[in-house]
Formats: sequence, structure tokens, C-alpha cells
Amino acid sequence: MDYKTARNFVMTQATASDQNKGAFMVRIKSQKPPVPGQITNILLALKMIFEGLRDASTLDRELVHSLYLLAYESREQFEAGRRDSVNWPPLLDEDLKRIASAVESIFSGIWQMNDK
Repeated sequence: MDYKTARNFVMTQATASDQNKGAFMVRIKSQKPPVPGQITNILLALKMIFEGLRDASTLDRELVHSLYLLAYESREQFEAGRRDSVNWPPLLDEDLKRIASAVESIFSGIWQMNDK
């Protein structure tokens, strides 16, 4: 996966759209678990974005918004689902922490996945 593919994938997974009912954020907002392999692909894409932006001094707004949705809004939706007694997959909480850590790494320019 190259940077452009990773960027497009992350943006597709982060934005709610009638055309993409299988997108990660669409599923989480609908209180449905991610499809098998979806988190792994998101994490791989985030790593590729990190690598592609390692020396960048600025980030584009559209990408930042998608990263925000993946890191923050997914957690909010997860917690709302917990309050509604949704039976989330056992590892989803940890997966969301990994996504947030990867996004933080992109923002900081230092890969932090092993630290959390």
C-alpha cells in the first residue's frame, strides 16, 4: 500500500456515506462491529500515512479531519454503544486505542505504537 492509497482508504473509512455502508465509521455509528480485517487495514494505512508524512511540516485539513474521526469520534461512538449495552467484540477497545496511538504518531512525527 502506498501513501495515496492509504490516504484514500483512511478517508473512506472515516467518513459516513450512503455509498459506503461498510465503512468503519458508518458501522460504528450504527453500533455494528468492524468487518474482519478492517482494523488491521486501517492500522496498516495509518502506518503508511505516517511514513509518507514523516518529514512533512503541514497536514491537509481533509486528512486531519478523517484522522480525528478515526481517533476521537470512533471512541465516542464506542462508549455510546457501551452505554446502550452493545455487545462489542472483546478486542475493539484495544483496537481503538491502537488507532488513536497511530493517529497521535502521525501528528507528532514519532511512531509511538510500542509505547501504548
